[in-house]
Amino acid sequence: MPAVLPAADTLIQANPVDYLILVVYFAFVLGIGLLARRSVSDSVDFFLSGRSLPAWVTGLAFISANLGAVEIMGMSANGAQFGIPTVHYFWVGAIPAMLFLGVVMMPFYYGSKVRSVPEFMFRRFGTGAHLVNAISFAVAQLLIAGVNLYLLGSIVHALLGWPLWIALIVAAIIVLSYITLGGLSAAIYNEVLQFFVIVASLLPLVLLGLHKVGGYDGLKEKLTQVAETAPASAGVPPASQQLESWPGQALTGFDSGFLSVVGIVFGLGFVLSFGYWTTNFVEVQRAMASESISAARKTPVIGAFPKMFVPFLTIFPGMLAAVLVKEIVELKQGGSPAGGASGEGVKYNDSLLYLMRDLLPNGLLGLAITGLLAAFMAGMAANISAFNTVFSYDLWERYIRKDRTDDYYLRIGRLATVGATFIAIFTALVASSFGNVMDYLQTLFGFFNAPLFATFILGMFWKRMTPTAGWAGLVSGTLSAIVVAVLSDGTLGGLSLGVIPLSGQGAAFVAASTAFVVDIAVSVAVTMVTQPKPASELVGLVYSETPVEQRADPNEATYPWYRRTVPLAGVALAMVVVLNILF
Repeated sequence: MPAVLPAADTLIQANPVDYLILVVYFAFVLGIGLLARRSVSDSVDFFLSGRSLPAWVTGLAFISANLGAVEIMGMSANGAQFGIPTVHYFWVGAIPAMLFLGVVMMPFYYGSKVRSVPEFMFRRFGTGAHLVNAISFAVAQLLIAGVNLYLLGSIVHALLGWPLWIALIVAAIIVLSYITLGGLSAAIYNEVLQFFVIVASLLPLVLLGLHKVGGYDGLKEKLTQVAETAPASAGVPPASQQLESWPGQALTGFDSGFLSVVGIVFGLGFVLSFGYWTTNFVEVQRAMASESISAARKTPVIGAFPKMFVPFLTIFPGMLAAVLVKEIVELKQGGSPAGGASGEGVKYNDSLLYLMRDLLPNGLLGLAITGLLAAFMAGMAANISAFNTVFSYDLWERYIRKDRTDDYYLRIGRLATVGATFIAIFTALVASSFGNVMDYLQTLFGFFNAPLFATFILGMFWKRMTPTAGWAGLVSGTLSAIVVAVLSDGTLGGLSLGVIPLSGQGAAFVAASTAFVVDIAVSVAVTMVTQPKPASELVGLVYSETPVEQRADPNEATYPWYRRTVPLAGVALAMVVVLNILF
């Protein structure tokens, strides 16, 4: 028993009330898994919830699936390190792409009845592009699931003082249990529950922190003091760059304001953002579980409304930690404080945990810890449920064992879930080596999502593009992103390769932009010398070859404006423009 009880010197000192809140929450999580299991009778139920869920459920799940390590620890780490420019990941790097997905692209996904994004690639380009996309997506999900699992394990370590490897195994088993039981339905309904738990846990932290520093004006004043007292060797961005969203040099690391804007708008706002939100099956899978094409289109649009306010729950805690938590202040001024959730030194990833330690009373502390665990489980569950679909349908069924019974592929999906969860334990150790997990995640998105978006968007709007160009563009784009990332700040055999000196996350923007441009160039060049598919095979896959009535629900025109996709998207876009102006 002493081995499983909290250590006296843990980062977070919880009491029985806090642990009771955790126990009640986990009972709900496992209960939802058991209830969802009753509705799983075939593989479509397990992988796509039987295409039966209403838009408000899938809309909230769409956001909650993304409200994992990236949103909570990654964005709070960015908030502590870079300040207000981090909002670009939401207002430039998410909302426009989400609206484009709902208005333009979802009819192609949903109407074609594909079970995954790689399956769409198979129908458009054939085996080559499909295999490249399926393998790269599966690898990416295992790596990103490791990020969520690492941060989930770090919470357990901070609470109980267990060694990180034990915490990782325990956290993995909890997530594995409810996905294996209920499939995507269990994941989605848990994500809806987790969305409300996350909001309820982070909002008090923000309000208490702002009260302590004297409101938003007090926060700006204290951030200015920290920046002005930091030694030049610490590399802390000037206060003006941390407190205004544009031109965002604190985030990109560019000296030129113009180049910083170009990097944010093109690299983040177009390539990385559209590459992630419009082709990432983790997100698209939630919309594909909707009950109708109208609900599928509205899923990302409904999700855009809470998404635009998430920065106030994630970035602000990081900024507050940068002025209220002595360890983060020391780190920001060039120090190397001991401790941290991993026990190997304080990192920006620890900002939220330290702020919880310093501000929240018991009870609220238990709720906040529950919210963090909910977020990381939501993120990891989304990665694993997308992986098991792609592995089962796009790799196992198509290339290894064809024409088996539905029960057989359902068993394969559950086995893939188990295997992916345990592989994530090892990829979590890779994620643990990064002081700011956003650096790691943006690099991965540049490798996998940026070239996929280039191939996808070109193939959807240019019917001449050929199957050979599909896989050639993907491979060349991915390789070019890897080369740029290594040349930016990598090493090879002990030899420094920092040919492109960039700080911040500008290197990921440059790598993604390079992947996009190279992919387009190679795809066009290869198309010119290879044979395209007949136009008759492109109906429902290419915009110009798809009848208008297949691009939207004809009954939607009779709905009131607030239930129609395009007017809702217009309201969301106007709101995010106003937020950009205000900050």
